[in-house]
Amino acid sequence: MTDCLFCNIAAKEIPAEIVLETDRALAFRDINPQAPTHVLVIPRAHHENAAALAEADDGLADDLLKACHAVAVQEGVAESGYRVVLNTGPGAGQTVFHVHAHVLGGRSLLWPPG
Repeated sequence: MTDCLFCNIAAKEIPAEIVLETDRALAFRDINPQAPTHVLVIPRAHHENAAALAEADDGLADDLLKACHAVAVQEGVAESGYRVVLNTGPGAGQTVFHVHAHVLGGRSLLWPPG
């Protein structure tokens, strides 16, 4: 999709601070971080949200979660704890409609979250 921000980041047409790349996923720092570690992990293939990703049923959701964990290890928050958030739909706070996981860590993350 040419008008999708995250598709353009995945295609490297828009710059981002990339922290991890795999064949199927890309991770980059959030431009408005909500924690000391705040990295977005996206599939390279466009899927609108987590529900669409789950329906793709080709192992991509698994690859996305593996990339999230790899980011947490690389960022040094895997041992202390980290959160993976997938907002699905505008009511949940999704503003870019290309599925993306937020990997958050590096501070105490309270529950319930906002």
